[in-house]
Amino acid sequence: MAELKDKLRADLSAAMKERDTVVTGVLRMALAAVGKEEVAGKQARELTDEEVQRVLSKEAKKRDEAAEAFRSAGREKQAEAEVGEAEILRRYLPKPLGDDELAQLVKDAVGEVEAELGERPGMKQMGQVMKAANAKVAGRAEGGKVAALVKAELVG
Repeated sequence: MAELKDKLRADLSAAMKERDTVVTGVLRMALAAVGKEEVAGKQARELTDEEVQRVLSKEAKKRDEAAEAFRSAGREKQAEAEVGEAEILRRYLPKPLGDDELAQLVKDAVGEVEAELGERPGMKQMGQVMKAANAKVAGRAEGGKVAALVKAELVG
């Protein structure tokens, strides 16, 4: 059983006892999203901690996008509420990688693919490099940022 899911449940119970309605609502939503993911597909299954983190990351990203939409509509109060919810979700995610760490992981991934191919990978091998880089990054950086760094490394 996923330890992260257990932690979410325990924190939900604590928030309910403290009558913290914001945290209670966010954690209920997060557990519902995890539950929905568990029954998605052909067969119900128990998610691993990594899969739970992916679900929480998606939910945090949704909150960020909603906050941006509220801001552009001039609804600052709702935008701040969404940002607060995203911050609560991020408490359960690993610390994001810094730019230097991410660049080094991308270089390592390029090196691995180069060792496999016996030559420097080009844009045709971007998929292979992305697969290796994403395995190293493990959800600690945004996919678009990783792709941009991989592309820059392969072109440069």
